[in-house]
Amino acid sequence: MRILLACLTLLLSACGFQLRGSHALPFETLHIAQPESSELRAVIKRNIEASTSTRVVATAAEAQATLIVLGDLSQKKIMSLNSAGRVREYQLERTFVFMVANAAGQQFVPQSTIRITREMTFDDAAVLSKQAEETLLWRDIQNDMVQQLMRRLAAAKPKPADS
Repeated sequence: MRILLACLTLLLSACGFQLRGSHALPFETLHIAQPESSELRAVIKRNIEASTSTRVVATAAEAQATLIVLGDLSQKKIMSLNSAGRVREYQLERTFVFMVANAAGQQFVPQSTIRITREMTFDDAAVLSKQAEETLLWRDIQNDMVQQLMRRLAAAKPKPADS
C-alpha cells in the first residue's frame, strides 16, 4: 500500500500538478474605487487580504495602485420559450469592466473586461426552488469573477502612461 501511495505521489509530481496557491500581487497597497458599502468591494477586499500580502487602503493617495471599476452590469436574458409562450430557459450574464492604475497615470492593467454567463432552466411548477438556484448562480458568477480578477491582478505589470 505504501509503495502504491509513493508511486501515485511521484506520478502527480511528475505531471506538473500543483494546487492553486495564493496570488502574489505586484503592489503592496491597493485602493478599490468603490463605495465602502458595496458588496463587490467587500468580496474583493476579503479575497485580497486573505490570499496576498497586499493591504487594501481607504484612499488612492495612500495606494501604489487603484482598482477602478468602469462598469458592472448584470443581465437576465430569456433564451427560449415553451409552446405556451412561457419562459423555459434564462441566461444570466455579468460584465465587469475595470482597470488598475496609480495616481501618476501609470497603468498596471489596461481597461479589461470579464464576462461570465450561466444558463438556467425555468419551471413554473418550481418557482421557489428556481429562485434559490438563480441566487446561487449569481453568487457563483461573482465568485468566479473575483477569482479571474485576482489572477489578472497577479499578472499585472506597470505600463508607462500615454503621453
